[in-house]
Amino acid sequence: MKRIRLATAWLSGCSGCHMSLLNLHGDLLELFELYELVYSPFTDIKEFPRNVDIALIEGAVSSQDNLEMARIIRERTLIVASLGDCALNGNVTALRNPKGKTTVIDAAYTQHNNQPGGFGSDVSTLLNSALPLHHVILVNAFISGCPPEPDQIRSALKQLAVRL
Repeated sequence: MKRIRLATAWLSGCSGCHMSLLNLHGDLLELFELYELVYSPFTDIKEFPRNVDIALIEGAVSSQDNLEMARIIRERTLIVASLGDCALNGNVTALRNPKGKTTVIDAAYTQHNNQPGGFGSDVSTLLNSALPLHHVILVNAFISGCPPEPDQIRSALKQLAVRL
């Protein structure tokens, strides 16, 4: 039996959704008999692979890097699911939206940065607002919660596998 190619990604969020995934404990072993984890923050894989069956994406889209990653995932994945409330509605990441990008950059990188010239070139360019994932790419399923309960993730993975 061919295992389902599963990827998880973490955009702008707190990592709580991935911690919920780990809270599946022994059920992870059972899941990984059915799923092959081909990309995740838990692995050392640097490039998002092609021909992914299911991708669970945590976090809002708040930077150019997030936007590029979301588009790559959508292009290379059959079923994309928003994992948690940040991906679903922006949640914690979107708290910056009312203040605006300029205020956030100034507070985070100019006022509190001892380095001359502000922040370094390794910081991704922020979008004007943190956006829910489905505002930038087609999303096939939504797993809500902050974070989702492990049982919700387990159930969603089983339901998504039936769609393949």
